[in-house]
Amino acid sequence: MPDYETFEHDVLVIGAGGAGLRAAIEASVAGVRVGLVCKSLLGKAHTVMAEGGIAAALANVDERDNWKVHFADTMRGGQYVNQWRMAELHAKEAPDRVRELEAWGAVFDRTKDGRILQRHFGGHKYPRLAHVGDRTGLEMIRTLQDHGVHQGIDIYMEHTVLSLLKDGDRVVGAFGYERERGRFKIFRAKAVVLATGGIGRAYKITSNSWEYTGDGHALAYDAGADLIDMEFVQFHPTGMVWPPSVMGILVTEGVRGEGGILTNKEGRRFMFDAIPENYRAQTADNEEEGWRYCQGSKDARRPPELLTRDHVSRCIVREIKEGRGSPHGGVHLDISWIKQKLPHAAEHIKRKLPSMYHQFKQLADIDITEQPMEVGPTTHYIMGGVQVDADTQMSRVAGLFAAGECAAGINGANRLGGNSLSDLLVFGKRAGEFAAKFAKKNSLGKIDDGRFENVAREALAPFERRDAENPYQVQKDLQDTMQDLVGIVRNESEMREALEKIDGLKKRAERAAASGNREYNPGWHTALDLKNLLTVSEAIARAALERKESRGAQFRDDYPDKNEQFAKVNTMIAKAADGSMEVRLEPLPEMPDYLKRVIEENS
Repeated sequence: MPDYETFEHDVLVIGAGGAGLRAAIEASVAGVRVGLVCKSLLGKAHTVMAEGGIAAALANVDERDNWKVHFADTMRGGQYVNQWRMAELHAKEAPDRVRELEAWGAVFDRTKDGRILQRHFGGHKYPRLAHVGDRTGLEMIRTLQDHGVHQGIDIYMEHTVLSLLKDGDRVVGAFGYERERGRFKIFRAKAVVLATGGIGRAYKITSNSWEYTGDGHALAYDAGADLIDMEFVQFHPTGMVWPPSVMGILVTEGVRGEGGILTNKEGRRFMFDAIPENYRAQTADNEEEGWRYCQGSKDARRPPELLTRDHVSRCIVREIKEGRGSPHGGVHLDISWIKQKLPHAAEHIKRKLPSMYHQFKQLADIDITEQPMEVGPTTHYIMGGVQVDADTQMSRVAGLFAAGECAAGINGANRLGGNSLSDLLVFGKRAGEFAAKFAKKNSLGKIDDGRFENVAREALAPFERRDAENPYQVQKDLQDTMQDLVGIVRNESEMREALEKIDGLKKRAERAAASGNREYNPGWHTALDLKNLLTVSEAIARAALERKESRGAQFRDDYPDKNEQFAKVNTMIAKAADGSMEVRLEPLPEMPDYLKRVIEENS
């Protein structure tokens, strides 16, 4: 048996984005030994691409805001299939997490009297997003890394985890490899925190970076944890559509928060055409009122461009399908029109949206202070993930915790913009805190040598195959399948077709080959990623089939309305004893009366 390099820690954190860093910091502060494994280089986590801000009821811009309003907004946005306890903790604790980040050195934009400035975002009743221009995620990662570097955390960059290791029913470590040299590594730990992000690379058009291959979801599923809400995939309304080389790259909701409007090829502001009844009282019915809202007027209602992301995405798709789209298959997002309202509009746009200005100038040769952008929906975020305890973030597998996008519960059927970054902070902290407590009560546990030997053998199998499948082609075909058949608008026949194709792609993935050797071999890495991508793709399709209704980010044209049968249930995915994927419906826990009153008072 090869003598693999082995590392020992009390808590092992997998993923170095906002949730992973915050968990590692909290566990280290608790006095335990912490290891942090990341797939890319430190500082390259996808959190840096989060632009708009951190949702927290600081009430710095509108004193009417508080945790109760934030909680009610989150539940309404999630169509009330959220885990209410997670939404409650998030709304209550987010302000402290933002102030903590500020104390650690985050340089937020400021109000005139020096407090943290907050901006409007879709689905939020009041301006709630603490931000750093449109580079908030980058500032968050910088701050957490600068603070975390002093905590004595061992960091393993450019490592991919292939499997979690168990002692009976408890997770006791992980087995992975160093991407640069291809050498296998064993990480022994008393507790493991998954913070691996999302699944966007299962789709053709996505705002997600290359790391987002559903690793944490698949690792937890294989280890015996449940996945919930996997049908709810959020398509952000505004990704770049031109040029093709940058299709899908995010265009922050902050553009609309600063007054940007959506128009079709006829120049008409189409979002006024379809305002949902439950948001009508809060939504402006004319351009002037919407503009006053973006300027901070407390007596104005929000513009329809700031409705929830699922609704805005469907409205954009409608315009495109009915022939009113922009030249390259999107719609127009225009911030330059505010020249009619502000005397120094160009300078204002460059100051408020510096990344967007440079992104379009460099990638599309468009000056957003003078010209509209072409945008369209892009796969952005998955509300589904590992089912965790709301307070501790531990899954049903002992010793296995999860936080951030790979965990689920807080967002329900649809996430509000900005809630992702405060989710990372609130539940990253909790995951690290309770993982450390678990580690102090448990030993390292025993590792089954045969388990990681099997994983190593499977990982090296692509080098033994000849005249086999190209892993890049298999991934491309999967992305096309998910984009075309399990996308923004779904129906039963197409999703069943997708599942048949996924079965075929699984067989092809088992024949995926890699040439050369283990060093510097991206083809091999792609072949290994296929298993996780296929697992999460199947989970999304099966959960979406089970939920026979349209709710939040799930829209089915064969069941276009909500169904009360599904109003208080989550879809649960588990791995059966025979290795097949099981789907079941599980009732939501009953919400306590005091939270029901909070929702009624803030509806």
